[in-house]
Amino acid sequence: MQLNKKTKDNLITAIFVIAVLGGVFYLANKYGGNTNEGQAITPIKNSDSAENTGTFFDFGTISMKNGKVSALFKFTNEEETAIKINKVYTSCMCTEAKIYKNNELMGGPYGMPGHSSPYSNINIASSESIDIEAVFDPAAHGPSGTGLIERVVYLETDSKTKPKLEYNIKAVVTK
Repeated sequence: MQLNKKTKDNLITAIFVIAVLGGVFYLANKYGGNTNEGQAITPIKNSDSAENTGTFFDFGTISMKNGKVSALFKFTNEEETAIKINKVYTSCMCTEAKIYKNNELMGGPYGMPGHSSPYSNINIASSESIDIEAVFDPAAHGPSGTGLIERVVYLETDSKTKPKLEYNIKAVVTK
């Protein structure tokens, strides 16, 4: 069977495109993919030490190669009425937040505005507590993401006394 020139050119172009796309997918999975997929994230509970307060957690020095880390914060509604969390978002795409009530996931993961929806509808009764998990991926910025990082998880509420809550994490990232 003899192919005409146009058919041969189209066939060569198709093979070239498939080869290029295959190479792109291979490299994306090898170098740019989520290297932590399938790995468990170990939550690190806050302690009462000077470096780890109720709204701040210092991971110390962490390595990109060891994967994601997380810190758990607790918020208790001390008002006499229920409050509602309207928005949850983070200061960077390398950080996600999840909200738990009685160990049940109520919302999330929430991320940086523009990367995920910040809107939530979580009610917290008077004297009720929630846990805020801040998950940080030290490899998210690649090799140039080493050094000191400081990130924030924001919760916006309908509370008149605490309309915006901030939970801060800090680390020194190494390769």
